[in-house]
Amino acid sequence: MLKESKPNFFWSMLTMKCPRCRRGHMFLNNNPWNLKKTLKMHEKCPECSQPFELEVGFWYGTGYVSYALTVIMSAASFVGWWVLIGLSTEDNRLFWWLGINSVVLIVLQPWIMRLSRVIYLYFFVGYDADYKNSSVKKFDYQTEDYYKEGKQPDTHFPP
Repeated sequence: MLKESKPNFFWSMLTMKCPRCRRGHMFLNNNPWNLKKTLKMHEKCPECSQPFELEVGFWYGTGYVSYALTVIMSAASFVGWWVLIGLSTEDNRLFWWLGINSVVLIVLQPWIMRLSRVIYLYFFVGYDADYKNSSVKKFDYQTEDYYKEGKQPDTHFPP
């Protein structure tokens, strides 16, 4: 009997696979630039049944990850521009970098939003080689329990 190989961590992240089994797709549509379906996800992994939304409002933390990704990408492109082309305000090379970097970040934003969800979930759910025989990762307070009890999220602040 052949032992299944462990899927690569970074490749699984870039191809947006489940963090627990690294085999199931997290998103319903593979194209992040289909803007109506950019963030549409399976509720659970089709391969290992790991729930993706671990608690109510779980995905709010992805804003920090998305911010960090854009800062890293901007810093890398700035260093690359500086080394390859150079920086000068006299011939507007700095402003060209700023404009090109802004356009690239806007175009990549749907992919960055998806990747930030994947990275954020990878913080909380680790790889499980024996995922077929073990239970899924859960938080103490489950999203489905919240809605089964008939509660609705608070959308207002207390007086």
